[in-house]
Amino acid sequence: MSTINFSAAEWAEQQFGSCILGDARRTRRLVMLAEQVAGNPSGSTPDQTESWGDLKAAYRLFDQDDVTFDAIIAPHCQQTLTNCQADSVKLIINDTTEIDFGLHRKVEGLKPTGNGFGRGFFLHSALMVDAESGKVEGLAGQKIFYREPRTKAEKKKPHNTRRRQGSAESQVWRNQFEDVGQPPSLVKWIHVCDRGADDYEVYCQAQRQKCGFVVRAARLNRKVLDTDGQKLPLTELLDALPAQGTRAVAVLATTKSPARTAEVTLRFGSLLMPWPSVVTKWMREHSTKDQPIKMNVVELREMNPPKGAQAIRWVLFTSEAAQWVVQANGVIEHYEQRPIVEEYHKALKTGCSIEERRYETAERLERVLGLLSVTAVRLLQMKTAALETPDRPARDLVPSSWIKMLQCIRRQPLDPDMTIDAFVRLLAKLGGHLGRKGDGRPGWITLWRGVEKLILILRGAAAASKRCG
Repeated sequence: MSTINFSAAEWAEQQFGSCILGDARRTRRLVMLAEQVAGNPSGSTPDQTESWGDLKAAYRLFDQDDVTFDAIIAPHCQQTLTNCQADSVKLIINDTTEIDFGLHRKVEGLKPTGNGFGRGFFLHSALMVDAESGKVEGLAGQKIFYREPRTKAEKKKPHNTRRRQGSAESQVWRNQFEDVGQPPSLVKWIHVCDRGADDYEVYCQAQRQKCGFVVRAARLNRKVLDTDGQKLPLTELLDALPAQGTRAVAVLATTKSPARTAEVTLRFGSLLMPWPSVVTKWMREHSTKDQPIKMNVVELREMNPPKGAQAIRWVLFTSEAAQWVVQANGVIEHYEQRPIVEEYHKALKTGCSIEERRYETAERLERVLGLLSVTAVRLLQMKTAALETPDRPARDLVPSSWIKMLQCIRRQPLDPDMTIDAFVRLLAKLGGHLGRKGDGRPGWITLWRGVEKLILILRGAAAASKRCG
């Protein structure tokens, strides 16, 4: 059964009804506000609320010390972690994004972002996805952290000295693994991460939490141990691995190059990850120097890239088996699902307009982010529902009143067996998507314009059917 709930009222109660905010009235207010936000995710708070009283209540809610980011998202994350079916494999896709409110906004408590020319904070998300179907289950965890401006004295310190001392930015991956914790019995969790997680502490933490991992290597010049215990550069170990055939990889378009399909050579093998030369306090407390971490490595390397194109090279460290081509391809397929977390952050920024919020303190923005973080999951689930099971009847996921009303206003024949794919496309057309052959899938803006219009039409029809007096 899909996790998406198209009924805004039911969804709001399910996601926020058990929040502990210091007063039951605050929880009820949050549920009411969440329902309103679900109808217009990208709108400002005045646009989302329905009256001056609702708006004042929302502002008061976000001013309360007990209404924290962690308290708002906690029930959602707990539901995601505990609702895993037995014998299932879930990918927990980790990534960090900047929430940047601009350099010139006067917001108390924000810190530098980017190269220091922005102000905001960072958001680290752990998004759970079903490994087999690709279905978005929800957030397994999420953290906010700030980049502290460095003093002149700190800038002069060697990098290794700063590394030993640690920081919220370098430790967020390891800490997120710990917060997610261990999987339930008969369930497997595999953390999928980009280069930011290529750190000995992360691999050690994954072992401690009994989770698997697929992490893209950040430094190919690092020293590793081969299976005989011989220390050598990673590039040398990779060059010695035999080629195991080729496969195609889709390369996304960038500002400098168009999308293309690359033919890459597959290699895989085993290695031991030794202690790094820079040892942190956490490593001394939780690891043993004489016990290197056993893992496998899978490499995809483009040997003959097109002229002017950058050659594709993926080097993936993994705890998963990679002794056969089919196993190595499975590791690659896990990593290929990593862009879904970037799509989630896009939902948060584009679909929910988090960076356009005009609150005047960092604490209030964090609380708004908590509400919108869960809302963005709903946006992503709604957008991907048609991709997961396109032929599934829409009535399994969507209230029948939505289906009937949408078909009526779009002048379509009434079809109770309409598929979810057809429903989502028709909903996007209501929001302005033309739906021509070359237009592609609907985007956030048109899809949510359609949702907003449909909700208003349904509310108007319900109000018109009521007897006055």
